[in-house]
Amino acid sequence: MSTPQNSHPRAQSSYGHAPTRSLLVGDVDFVYRELGPDDGVPLILLMHLAGNLDNWDPRVVDGLAARRRVITFDNRGVGGSGGSTPDTIEAMARDAAMFIQALGLGTVDLLGLSMGGFVAQVVAAEHPHLVRRVILAGTGPAGGHGIDRVPALTVQATLTGALSRQDPKLSLFFTRSSGGRRAGRAFLRRLKERTDNRDKDISLTSFRAQLRAIKRWGRQGPSDLSHISHPVLVANGENDRMVPSENTLDLAARLPRSELVPLYPDAGHGGIFQYHAEFVVSALEFLESPA
Repeated sequence: MSTPQNSHPRAQSSYGHAPTRSLLVGDVDFVYRELGPDDGVPLILLMHLAGNLDNWDPRVVDGLAARRRVITFDNRGVGGSGGSTPDTIEAMARDAAMFIQALGLGTVDLLGLSMGGFVAQVVAAEHPHLVRRVILAGTGPAGGHGIDRVPALTVQATLTGALSRQDPKLSLFFTRSSGGRRAGRAFLRRLKERTDNRDKDISLTSFRAQLRAIKRWGRQGPSDLSHISHPVLVANGENDRMVPSENTLDLAARLPRSELVPLYPDAGHGGIFQYHAEFVVSALEFLESPA
């Protein structure tokens, strides 16, 4: 594993202008962006199904980076990162741990969204000394209710979106109420704010590999979450149709040191984007609270 190729001054202004960098991990280049202050425990963001660097809500990243060093990266084989995308969550977690270690980081905090939340759970369980605190959003445990149906739901929404010329995230991440649809459209506009050096869309091959990984996660036996002893903040919308919200409540009940953000009203899978201001406050309070 290597250290970052060059010593760059960190972008402080906004995620929309953060440079995209490359880090050689083993024989694979991983692309990443970072911003925020130099001090404190870095916060690593773990992405959802089919997501690349440009799919993080800039309001969430900028809000967190106002007080924390925040690092986003593309999974193996996704966007600008090289290699072949793994088809198991466990392999993705190994990649994440290797990436963190290649950055020369001893201890980090994790924010995992959806599939990234699956990965975060495995990293915390298998590399406990690498992790200080964990935030799990819109996600669930292995074998959680309805998780094995995420691939079919996603494919259906993608096909419907292509026919209607509508981004599938609008129906997958947000409720169908007028408020939910307004929030979804606002979110999609924010994702387009970055105009330079945008990331590559996920390939069909990588997308299929991630779908297989999620289906396997959903069909595994129930996780033994008692082994995750880190403080964990759990958040979601009250009407998540991708990873049903009952999984959020299940995580909060089974994790030994969990804290539940009250489920965001009239919100779904993208609850932390719809309620980005409230989520940032909760996340920072959690990350900065005494051990």
